[in-house]
Order: sequence, then C-alpha cells, then structure tokens
Amino acid sequence: MSNKPCTVAILGRKIGMTRYFLENGTNIPVTVIEAGPCVVTQVKTSDRHGYSAVQIAFDDMKARNSTMPMIGHDMKAGTSAKRVHREMRVADDAAANGYQLGQAIGVDALEGVAYVDVVGTSKGKGFAGVMKRHNFKGMCATHGTERKHRTSGSIGSHGTDRGHGAKIKKGKRMAGQLGDERVTVRSLDVVKIDAEKNLLLVKGPVPGANDGYLFIRAATRLFKRKAKKLAKK
Repeated sequence: MSNKPCTVAILGRKIGMTRYFLENGTNIPVTVIEAGPCVVTQVKTSDRHGYSAVQIAFDDMKARNSTMPMIGHDMKAGTSAKRVHREMRVADDAAANGYQLGQAIGVDALEGVAYVDVVGTSKGKGFAGVMKRHNFKGMCATHGTERKHRTSGSIGSHGTDRGHGAKIKKGKRMAGQLGDERVTVRSLDVVKIDAEKNLLLVKGPVPGANDGYLFIRAATRLFKRKAKKLAKK
C-alpha cells in the first residue's frame, strides 16, 4: 500500500459522519470508522521477498464469493476468506518478524496515536466537463460568446510537438472521468477510540462513500502546525 515504513496501520470501513461533543461543550464534525479487527495474512522479509512488509486482511466474506487461491492464502493464516487485503511496509525484517500469521490487530493498536492518514477511493462522479473537473472559469457571458460558456477553449495550440506529430501533450486538462481514484487525507485528528465496538472517530471528512473501505495508518508527515503542537506535549 505504501513504500514508506509504517509503524502501525489498520483497515476499516467508513460508517458515516456525526457530531462529537467535547467536555467543554464544543462540538466537532467527526467521521465514524469501523476499524478492524484485522488479521495478519502474510509476513514478508527481505531474504525471501526482497523487502520487509506485513499484509493484513479485513471483512469476512463467503467462500463461494472468493477464489480458490485467496481461500488457500487466508487458510495459511488460519482465518476464513477475507474481502480486503492490504500491505504495509515496515522498517526492517526485525519489525516484520514482530508479527505472526493469524495475529489479530484491533483498533486499540492506534492507542496513543494523535494523528492518522486515511487512504480511500473517492466517490465516482462519471464524465465531467472542465469547469467541474478542473475548476475552469469558463468563457465570457457577453461580447458575442455563443453557446461556449462552459467549454475549455482552444486546445489545438497545445498539440504542436515538432518532430513527434500533433498529438495533445499528456497532462492537458480536459473533460473526462471525475473521482473514483485513490485519495489520501493526511494528519487527521484522532478524537476517540472505542476498542469494545472497534470504532475510530477522526475529525473531519475522509474519502469515499459510506461503507467504503479505508486504510488507516499513523501519520507519516505532519503539517507544521500539528508537528509543533505534538512536540509541546
């Protein structure tokens, strides 16, 4: 899932958003996540696989809806067929060997973590024009503009590539698929952890629709303001 070493991570499912009241009466918007329990389904070491990582799985599923290879893969860890499998890099083989096949990882693994990064798949919104997809200003509404108010304008001048044909250069912002892509929201505040119900409350929104799967990890790079706040504690 990530090429950077990860100290702790867990898979979860987005339940929805609500309000959480602090002791001083302040209410803040939070996202409720069903985080875990996850199962360790594979431990990778540099000697055998070329790098150190731990694979975790989440959410039981009926065996008839899985595949034989995945059923056998999960069976090696002594668990039933799982729907979602993700991998997290660890610093070295010693860190990887700290995990065991079949080990359960609950939301309590995030105890003491102040900020997390949440990775998910954003809502797919289908084919969209440039104004909605890239926040283009659009054309003028006066001075003779006719039925061109929400278009991208001329793109031919961007297609000149001497010696390589007149193809449009890669990266040209045009109409196309909007959403349905991997999105990472960094440094979200951990508001509350309910280990009994496997619930994690984080401040603010996270990517994707309700019931979407999420990968939650301890924040790998804090914003400056939050890094200073954490250093004072």
